[in-house]
Amino acid sequence: MEHVSLDGVIAPPGDSEFAKGGWSAPYRTPAGAAALAEAQGTSFDLLLGRRTYDLWADYWPKVKGGPFADGLNAATKYVATHRPESLGWGPVEDLGTDVMAGVRRVKSTDGPDLIVWGSSTLTSVLLEQGLVDEVVLVVYPVLLGQGKRFFSDSAAPRELALVSTKATPTGVLINTYRHVGSL
Repeated sequence: MEHVSLDGVIAPPGDSEFAKGGWSAPYRTPAGAAALAEAQGTSFDLLLGRRTYDLWADYWPKVKGGPFADGLNAATKYVATHRPESLGWGPVEDLGTDVMAGVRRVKSTDGPDLIVWGSSTLTSVLLEQGLVDEVVLVVYPVLLGQGKRFFSDSAAPRELALVSTKATPTGVLINTYRHVGSL
């Protein structure tokens, strides 16, 4: 999951490419972590873009326990990449040269939920292709004003239905939406 400010700007925690990185740290609480872990569920696989995969492969294998590490490390990671031979954090599979066909193949199997954390470029394409069933937006009470936008300019309008919302003690909202269809 990306961290999203009220103006729709996203940034992964510790993103050194964004001058205002680290803005989410003051809003992190045990209650917020528990709510995110609940939204994630206990049985899932991951769909990741290569950049997110590389960032996470450098971090999560070193973390033991907690509300996220065990699930993320155990999950099968399906990765959009042109360099499948360099995928070392497993279990892992590349999605092949036709990424959308690879995603459709994985979605057609009878496996656990497939979750995209981060991977904003991949997420935009998944939305455009109608391959998103549910969206969890974590909204922080912060206006950054600049940065990478969550939705690309080419994304078609979509209708979402609110499934649930939770507020953390620091004002972070965890909103879950079900994809309804085109607007």
